[in-house]
Amino acid sequence: MFLASAEHFVRAPQWTWYILFYFFFAGLAGGAYVLSTLLRLAGGPRDEPAARLGFYISLPATLICPILLTADLGSSWSRFWHMLVDVTPGDVGLNFKYWSPMSVGVWALLVFGFFVAVSALDTWVRDRRGRPAGILGESIGRVFNVVGAIFGLFIASYTGVLLSVSNQPVWSDTWALGGLFLASGLSGAAAAITLLVRYRPDAAASLERLRVADAYFSILELVLLVAFFVTVAVAGTAGRIVPWLPLWIIALIGIGASMMGIRQPTRVQASGESAAMAPVAMEATVVSILVLIAVLAMRAAVIFSAQ
Repeated sequence: MFLASAEHFVRAPQWTWYILFYFFFAGLAGGAYVLSTLLRLAGGPRDEPAARLGFYISLPATLICPILLTADLGSSWSRFWHMLVDVTPGDVGLNFKYWSPMSVGVWALLVFGFFVAVSALDTWVRDRRGRPAGILGESIGRVFNVVGAIFGLFIASYTGVLLSVSNQPVWSDTWALGGLFLASGLSGAAAAITLLVRYRPDAAASLERLRVADAYFSILELVLLVAFFVTVAVAGTAGRIVPWLPLWIIALIGIGASMMGIRQPTRVQASGESAAMAPVAMEATVVSILVLIAVLAMRAAVIFSAQ
């Protein structure tokens, strides 16, 4: 007689809220950088202020990730450092293990952090000078952003992939986690930029573009979430996700609120000649908050369902 589910033999990691928020901020960091790059490359000059907001968001979101990882290790920064550098006597050097998802992830976060820091500085210089080109120049800056966005895509999806290769029930029973975390991170990034537009009125011109992007990211997220439920059910481990039903409902509410934006345009209260200088509409703020809560809830449900 065959078992309904695969055999899992690795002990659950017993992760805490440190890892939950690491997954949350990693998704926002990667998603915000990717979305900002798209706004800069595919948008017009009016989308540049919103793109700059995204690059700013990526910086603190990225910086907090190693802090949360270190806190989860329950020790000093030395353990995080040892993941990067081998300090074994007689074998000192870079500690990069291409066969280890954790090692690849830590190094990708470090490299991505470099792109984030330079892009944030470049954005700050652009704001200070009031010019379209920063420290990197226009052409080099675009190429730099594209390469950084590739790492951003990896960071936003990596946490889901890491779970899939962990050999834990639920996590390893589906192929959808990498794409699900990526779509969720992009949706959360669009919501975060929308929330901060109130502090940068000239970015309000991109509200409609952000709303539509968030809606399509949420559609992709819903499709992958359905795939997640189906594959876990087929594997026979669906019983593990049922106790977290309230979190799944919260996630679906946020996804649904975002998807409704396709039919209902975002409205801003115009003042003077330019609506781009108006404050963010209340409905856009509410939807953005719901989306961010949904991003956190979905990750919490996935993480704790396997523990």
